[in-house]
Amino acid sequence: MAVEASSKAFEGLLRELAPQVLGALLRRFRDFYAAEDAVQEALVAAALAWPREGVPDHPRAWLIQVAFRRLADQARAEQARRRREEVLATEQGPLVTELEPEVDAEADDTLLLLLMCCHPALTPASAIALTLRAVGGLTTAEIAKAFLVPEATMAQRISRAKQTVKASGVPFQRPTSAEWTARLGNVLHVLYLIFNEGYTSSFGPDLQRSELANEAIRLTRMVYQLLPSDAEVAGLLALLLLTDARRRARSGPDAELIPLDEQDRSLWDPAEIAEGVALISAALPRGAVGPYQLQAAIAAIHDEAPRAEDTDWPQILALYSLLERMLDNPMVMLNRAIALAMVHGPQAGLERLKALDVDGRLSGHHRLDAVRAHLLEMAGARQDAVAHYKVAAGRTTSLPEQRYLLARAARLCDRQG
Repeated sequence: MAVEASSKAFEGLLRELAPQVLGALLRRFRDFYAAEDAVQEALVAAALAWPREGVPDHPRAWLIQVAFRRLADQARAEQARRRREEVLATEQGPLVTELEPEVDAEADDTLLLLLMCCHPALTPASAIALTLRAVGGLTTAEIAKAFLVPEATMAQRISRAKQTVKASGVPFQRPTSAEWTARLGNVLHVLYLIFNEGYTSSFGPDLQRSELANEAIRLTRMVYQLLPSDAEVAGLLALLLLTDARRRARSGPDAELIPLDEQDRSLWDPAEIAEGVALISAALPRGAVGPYQLQAAIAAIHDEAPRAEDTDWPQILALYSLLERMLDNPMVMLNRAIALAMVHGPQAGLERLKALDVDGRLSGHHRLDAVRAHLLEMAGARQDAVAHYKVAAGRTTSLPEQRYLLARAARLCDRQG
């Protein structure tokens, strides 16, 4: 037995091991509900036993053994009931009493579990919830709190997601080569969405939810450790680190939002920046460049500029132009409009926004009005800028963003007065 660790260390270890144990049980039993219940019981048993007895030499194997016994006992009880009712069909397979824990305690099924949780049949909201629950190890209450919904509502969402995965009939096994790219793409997209919600909360009183952003980075790092040669996985991890590096500088002493060009860059995290730059620098030369690598490259340019006025906007514009050709995404179009304005002046950016008006996908979104207001302010059209800042403030569901937009409008009104 190893030396006893602190309760915080136990919590971190158990959270790290939980998805690996769940994956191992799913590969053997194929029952999401039963496997997750068994894992939770094993984690409780570990939380009680390990502080007293010490962490086992092989903690994952210990958890798998305890959870397996729980599932095997349940299966035996169910089989006995069926026998008593004489409804057990012969095609049900071998007797449970013949089962042995044929689970490789050294195998790491985390990636397979992520692929399963990010099933194409699930909505992004359901995939995020299921990923945080099964792979992230967050409780239903923690996830509900993060997304400001009642715990019962989140429990139903997670339950429906599990049912959808089960009904799909997709086995818990390594995807074929034809399935791999699409399914991994879903995983990266879900992790990206989790991070975005943590970095800039879409609703509520808080600008950011650090626990979600941290969890997205942790899970993405886990995928990178499993697939270190995948350039897009490296690109996503680099993007999250380079973005997260600015977290401390994004809000002031009164929790007010501070835009990128006004941030105190001495507060940026140099370790995250260095790691992110190293990751993207190594990923870009490998071959085909994907969207996450391009976004990471853009983030690196921002992070490496000593001052806002030193930002290499022509390079950022070139990268956004390439990204826009690669992705049919209105947010990319919006960000390219900003880059256009920084390189060729606000009028060029405003002209580009007309295409987004025609596109319609950002119709009613506060960011379109906020960007238009900013470019109008740059162009000296203060009255129009005030109007759009106010419209944007009325459309956002984030209180910090709302306060920031109204403050911008008020400041312009004071100047006019």
